[in-house]
Formats: sequence, structure tokens, C-alpha cells
Amino acid sequence: MDWQMPEQFDFEGNAIAWGVIGEGPPAVVMHGSPFSSIEWRRIAPWLARHRRVFYYDMLGYGRSAKPEADVLHGAQNRLFATLVKHWGAERSDIVAHDFGGSVALRAHLLDGINYRSLVLIDPVAISPQGSALVQAARAHRDVFTRLPAYVHEAILRAYVGAAVKRRLDEGEMRLYLDPWLGDGGQKAFWRQITQMDDKYSEEVEWRYSEIRCPVTILWGAEDEFIPLKDGQELARRIPSASFTVIPNAKHLVQEDAPEAIVAAVLDIWRRQESAT
Repeated sequence: MDWQMPEQFDFEGNAIAWGVIGEGPPAVVMHGSPFSSIEWRRIAPWLARHRRVFYYDMLGYGRSAKPEADVLHGAQNRLFATLVKHWGAERSDIVAHDFGGSVALRAHLLDGINYRSLVLIDPVAISPQGSALVQAARAHRDVFTRLPAYVHEAILRAYVGAAVKRRLDEGEMRLYLDPWLGDGGQKAFWRQITQMDDKYSEEVEWRYSEIRCPVTILWGAEDEFIPLKDGQELARRIPSASFTVIPNAKHLVQEDAPEAIVAAVLDIWRRQESAT
């Protein structure tokens, strides 16, 4: 699919790229970091056969503006809450990955945004967090920001490559690399990396028992970014949450096993409809 982002929304002076496909009740797919909505390109069209699917690039990611400001937890749940109202998409079915899962949880628990259902895929939800790369970048942000372009790109390739079990071809890899290349992209990449902080998860993780909708958790069995034990702990903290491990998949399940996500989400939606 030619992934189109035809719409723009002004959020506090920053352009947010978004799109919508399909008809029916509203649903939203939310991407992770350091990715963009492009991770949904093979999944959203199938979901759009059953829902009106909204997608967007978060502030600081993909085709949206990359300001020299907070682009992580402190801003993203406010942006999402604003977009939901702009779209008229209250009580949507949410499918959220990685950092998008953190945003969905924070918007629900801190901003009062209600969902019809919530599917979390390898979400950032349990502290402590942060890989060795994140820790090094926090300590030496200026060094990483000034890396030669070829070194920066090599790190990016390794980072994205570690998120998938199968090898991405060059065209697929470029979809993830291009937003972070060039002087502005390089600075933006290390900016969002160094803004990662456990305090944002700690604000809400003790409140997961307050979630007001059915929750399904999907986890790549071989995720090297966020360990399987974090998924198991998250499922323990959310009453009645279902937990499914997806074999032969790492962190970016959308690339390793998109069919597993489609099947799981559509099954959840069918069961919801048959229960009403």
C-alpha cells in the first residue's frame, strides 16, 4: 500500500500528519518509537474493512513536525486526547504498539479518554526501562548528535534491525530510516531517545487496575527491546487482560507477524459485536 498521510492537524503550532481509511465505528492505530505510522501499512487496510481507522505520526516522528521540545510522554498523551476530539473518535477501538501503548494508557488514565477496547503490542508500560544505547545517549547526547552521518545511519540500521526477527529488505529499512536522516533528523532521533524517562510510566503503572475497557496484550516471543517478563507483569496488573505470546517475532511484530495482529484484533472485534 502507498502509505498516504494527506491530513495535517495543528498542535500547539506543530504540524501533525495523519490519515484515515475505511468505514464503520472508529479505531486508532498508534505507533512506537523510533518508528512511525508506516509500521501499520500492511495491517491498517485489513482493519479498515471493519472500522474507520485513524492513524498519525506522533509529534517528533515520521512526517510530523520535529520541534526542539518534549516529544515523549509529557506531550504525546495531550496530543492524542486532542486528536480524538478533533476526529470525533471517542470510544474508539485502540491498537497500540510500544511507546504508543504508553500514550494510550496515559491518555486513558490521566486524560479520561475512554476506549471501546484496547490492544497493546509490546508496550512501554513497566519500569525500569532503557537499553544500553538509551543509557549511553542520555549520558552523552551531544556526542551522539554530532556523530558523522554514516555512523549515525549505521547505528540506526542496527537499532531497527534488532527489532525484527526477519531481515528487512532495503526498501523496508528505508521506510524506518529516512525520517531520522539529515541534520534535523539526526538531532530529532537522539532528542527523543534521551527524553525517555521511567517517571512517566511510574505515574500510571500503579493505576492499571483502573482501566475501564477490555484489554488484550500481544507480545513478540523474542522481543529484545522489552522482555517477555514485562508483558507478563503487565497482564498481572490489569484485571481480566488476556495475554498472547506471538512466536517467531521480536519487538516489531508488525513486520515479523502482521497476520497474527490482524487475526487477533479482528477476533476481538467480532466477539465484542456478538456480545452486544
